[in-house]
Amino acid sequence: MAFDGLVISNLVYELNQTILNTKISKIAQPENDELLFTLKGPRGQFRLAMSASASLPFLYLTDNNKPSPLTAPNFCMVLRKHIANGRLTKIYQPHMERIIHFEIEHLDELGDLCTKTLIVELMGKHSNIIFCNGEGMIIDSIKHVSSMMSSLREVLPGRDYCIPATQGDRLNPLEVTEETFMETVMKKPLSIARAIYTSFTGISPVIANEICFRASVDGDMAVDSLDADGKKHLYHNFLWLMEDVKNHNYRPNIITRGSEPVEFSCFKLSEYTDQDSAPICTPSGDTAETYRMTEYSSISEVLERYYASKNVYTRIRQKSVDLRKIVSTALDRNRKKYQLQEKQLKDTEKRDKYKIYGELIHTYGYGLPEGAKELEALNYYTNEMITIPLDSTLDAKANAQKYFDKYNKLKRTYEALTDLITETGMEIEHLESIATSLDIALTEDDLVQIKEELTEFGYIKRKHSGKKVKIKSKPFHYISSDGYHMYVGKNNYQNDELTFKFATGNDWWFHAKGMPGSHVIVKANNEELPDRAFEEAAKLAAYYSKGRENDKIEIDYLQKKNVKKPGGSAPGFVVYYTNYSMTIHPDISGLTLVNE
Repeated sequence: MAFDGLVISNLVYELNQTILNTKISKIAQPENDELLFTLKGPRGQFRLAMSASASLPFLYLTDNNKPSPLTAPNFCMVLRKHIANGRLTKIYQPHMERIIHFEIEHLDELGDLCTKTLIVELMGKHSNIIFCNGEGMIIDSIKHVSSMMSSLREVLPGRDYCIPATQGDRLNPLEVTEETFMETVMKKPLSIARAIYTSFTGISPVIANEICFRASVDGDMAVDSLDADGKKHLYHNFLWLMEDVKNHNYRPNIITRGSEPVEFSCFKLSEYTDQDSAPICTPSGDTAETYRMTEYSSISEVLERYYASKNVYTRIRQKSVDLRKIVSTALDRNRKKYQLQEKQLKDTEKRDKYKIYGELIHTYGYGLPEGAKELEALNYYTNEMITIPLDSTLDAKANAQKYFDKYNKLKRTYEALTDLITETGMEIEHLESIATSLDIALTEDDLVQIKEELTEFGYIKRKHSGKKVKIKSKPFHYISSDGYHMYVGKNNYQNDELTFKFATGNDWWFHAKGMPGSHVIVKANNEELPDRAFEEAAKLAAYYSKGRENDKIEIDYLQKKNVKKPGGSAPGFVVYYTNYSMTIHPDISGLTLVNE
């Protein structure tokens, strides 16, 4: 996520084109660290949302309103007192920092024209919204920072405002000459990308890597690895990007992987995609990840969409942390148990050797001298001579019995372990399917059903509250391009429900081969499905599986009447013996999700 100085420059340019000289009509504080301004001007009404959240700070124009508390917080009241009905006269970004200054003209109690400044610092966990008077003295801030919290800068009423000293000796990238670039960036004992983003304000690691990519340079290589021509070419690519900033040639976009937003920028990120709005595959180990770049006309729209989508994933990730930990712990324990059982099973492979030793001692041991330590005998199973170690304190019969006892013990161990390994393997498969369900979950209702499954199987202790758990989660419902209804289970319970209660015999069933994933049902309506319907259902099965980030996934599909559930098996577990298969790319961007 690159809310860097370049994105801020795009945002400031957009704000100057839209809300400059507008009047502040309303000020609200919907969250402890969030403000919402309603602005009115010749171009109409605008809403400006800003947040100093430590995890997701933002600022953008939006059409959406948010409910506010009945009693306004103190900071909101201070703003209303001073700048209600004020006019935005200047919006600027100092030195390409992640800071936006809003200068506001208003009338004071005596009717005199005054200027105040609202400063929005979008700096991750150090984000803040600070309100200053015309002389730069802090009136109030949305977060108070005392000397106990920071030794670098206090943010308290009555203190003079100063830009946070987080950038050290970094330079403004818009003012850098080739000579300065060579003397600063190209002299650092760092990787090329790191040397770039540690030398300039407003340049994030994402943009530094993008500059390297455009210059056909590996950003992880050391600066010293570049020759003079390579350094000059890198500078020119840096300069061209800065020229785009100066000329406001912005291209706001969001990079997504599947449906999850992974990055945004105000410039095309060639390292993710080299074709506009087209997916490409980027190798990542053995797995290929597919990225898609979508361009927008407004950086505010990019930020609003990105943060709205990111909030869904962030919120559900936070709420599922406890469940994920339970599943992860159980998986680790069972995988260790499985490895130990396999090792013990391997140790039982020599059991037949002990049985043969016992038989051969019975056959050839009648002439053994007392105190013998070994027996040379012909193995009549292989027709080879072998040497059998003996216990010199035992006679032949006792030695034979000792080997038979070892054989029987290992045989019992083998029989027990065979069943235990099967059980442990099935438990691992079950837990992996629950982990996949957690990845698929989008709402708290989805988590409720997963928690119920974990409780039923003893991973979570049930609380005897007397209340029955309400299940509101429903399967995903898609419509194919040919109008067929397709349903996707979000978890194991829904998979069983779809396959064995909802689907009829002639409906089609889809599932990713050899990995946890959702059951997909296509309602055939006793008709022959077109090829496109099969492909779209296969895409759903691929996307809603553990392998959704793979480039290609093999999908098994067959009519539902051929899918069986073994007695006593875990939810979602099925068997089938005759099926068709296809390999498909897990891209569902063209499919229609029905909101129910």
